[in-house]
Amino acid sequence: MCHSEDECRLPSLLYPPNRYTRLELGPLTIFSIGARDVARALDYISQEPLPDPSQVFPWFHGLHPNNQIQQAFFIARKKALRKTPACLRGITVVKADGNLAESRLKGAIAPDEFLQPDANDEFIDADPKEGFSVRNFQIQAAKAAMLSDIIIYGDDACQVRKLGWDIASAQAKWRQKHESQHHRIPEYNTFICLNSFKEFEEKHSDIVAVDSEGHLTGNVVDLFHQERLEMYAMSKASEISHNVWLGPTPEPAGDEEKEYDVLIECSDLSRLNPSALQAIAEAADDVHYPYLEFPSSGSILPPTWSHAEADGILETCKWIWHLSHGTLPPKPNATDLDGDAEMTDDVPNKTSGGPGRPRKILIHCADGYTESTMLGIAYFSYSTGRPVPDAWLNLHTTMKRNFFAYPTDVALLTSISARLLHESPVCADKGLSEITALVREEPRWLASLDGSFPSRVLDYMYLGNIGHANNPDLLKALGIRQILSVGETAMWRDGELEEWGEDNVYVVEGVQDNGIDPLTDEFEKCLEFIDRGRRHGTATLVHCRVGVSRSATICIAEVMRALGLSLPRAYCFVRARRLNVIIQPHLRFIYELLKWEEALQKTNYHYNRRRAENAGSLADVGGLRRELEWAEIAREIALMNRPYAR
Repeated sequence: MCHSEDECRLPSLLYPPNRYTRLELGPLTIFSIGARDVARALDYISQEPLPDPSQVFPWFHGLHPNNQIQQAFFIARKKALRKTPACLRGITVVKADGNLAESRLKGAIAPDEFLQPDANDEFIDADPKEGFSVRNFQIQAAKAAMLSDIIIYGDDACQVRKLGWDIASAQAKWRQKHESQHHRIPEYNTFICLNSFKEFEEKHSDIVAVDSEGHLTGNVVDLFHQERLEMYAMSKASEISHNVWLGPTPEPAGDEEKEYDVLIECSDLSRLNPSALQAIAEAADDVHYPYLEFPSSGSILPPTWSHAEADGILETCKWIWHLSHGTLPPKPNATDLDGDAEMTDDVPNKTSGGPGRPRKILIHCADGYTESTMLGIAYFSYSTGRPVPDAWLNLHTTMKRNFFAYPTDVALLTSISARLLHESPVCADKGLSEITALVREEPRWLASLDGSFPSRVLDYMYLGNIGHANNPDLLKALGIRQILSVGETAMWRDGELEEWGEDNVYVVEGVQDNGIDPLTDEFEKCLEFIDRGRRHGTATLVHCRVGVSRSATICIAEVMRALGLSLPRAYCFVRARRLNVIIQPHLRFIYELLKWEEALQKTNYHYNRRRAENAGSLADVGGLRRELEWAEIAREIALMNRPYAR
């Protein structure tokens, strides 16, 4: 007798398969399933709790018998850990023709992602044969397929049936292999769906990821698309000075592009060309040629840069100023026969003729922060009269811009800081000695700055590395007064910890980035520490060594809790805000975060309400429901990371 609803629940609507039409071919059996039952089965499985991480790891890491390094590290003398988990029954959806660019159902994969290319009736051996890795995201779809009932769909019925028999044969061989080793695993089955894709589009659109025309439907979260949305939201254009905006490159000929009179694109292939800005400012007519360029951040390299390049940066700032204000610089002074200049009381921003029309200018690059940072900081310093370190800081804190700079940008901008102020219209009433004094008053944090601040994930939570943690002066300047150290400890000078306050530092010990040490047990204490800072009106730096795995995992957990986001959406939220540093939580941490999502859904009403609001409906407040399954999340992370893989 069942004592609770959970105890009465089956592990899947596909098992046992008695309610489905049975088809036999010799010793093989497959089952026929309709579109409605496919949708119901996927919804049902999303509500099933996943096994504890200890039951599926280290198997998910990949334990090829020939990979001695992986075997020795993960299982040592515990050979039982090598066994295939028998505690998981998933669902793998396969598109028979393998074309996932159109007519793709939620989580669908291609046959060649888990079947051997020369023998479609055998699973591939996905585990790497050599090397050590705790981030084998690329093998998870194949490994999960071996622990799943498999549904094949497609509009070619013959192709679907043939693939169905091949997969049924592969499942039988997989089961026989384990039985020969006296290891019993669940019996997984193959299902074929012969309904047209049009029926899914018309009646079950909630599981259609890509429609028959090849368009994302938005009904299933896509990590690539979600990351782009988060990047755009984070770097959305904003005004940093009068009529001068900083942001991402707008769509060509789109409505946003038409809002600006002049667009300055920063890129690696661009060159300094202030004369183009000058030509626009001095033109008698309101000519329309708004597309200009400027070198990207990090492309002008001290000490090889020339005075001509410094002059070009200053000239660019000058003409951006005049264009944005509708002014012109004073004409050169007339000289007498002796060569002595006439005395004049002109100031740099006084027009030499009638005032022009102020222009709205966008400084932009593809992502809104990488290539445009150097020009953005230089112009912000020039237009506000702030020394470069002050401009660097205030562009982030006051103007709320997230940006990424290189060490070369620090050297370049600090070297021209005095000239930026000396030629700034805002500093016209300041003498050379006063400007020199301003520039010499460098903050202590500047000497240790490598160009990048820690990443602002939320207003009260930053994600960074050990270098950021070792720079308490920078943290104070950013409004960060708490430090959460995950597995690594900052090294401060004598007296700095006492000045900071020991209660404002929390250290998580004994957690290495090794794919073995769990982090879930630390979530509650870490998030309470972060929330304490929020309640006290201060921000917390969360860091490990590099700021991409352990600390990123904590930040994702907090974003899930605070914003009511599912794991896929929270992952993209944090990934976008880490800017040019790619977050890399390993496999076990991502799986633990998927279990954390379960815990939040089971116990946190406020989380569930925000989650329902994010989904556009309050009808489903409460109860477990994953937005994406483990294999699909891992597969998409692998695809996102592929461009950065060595």
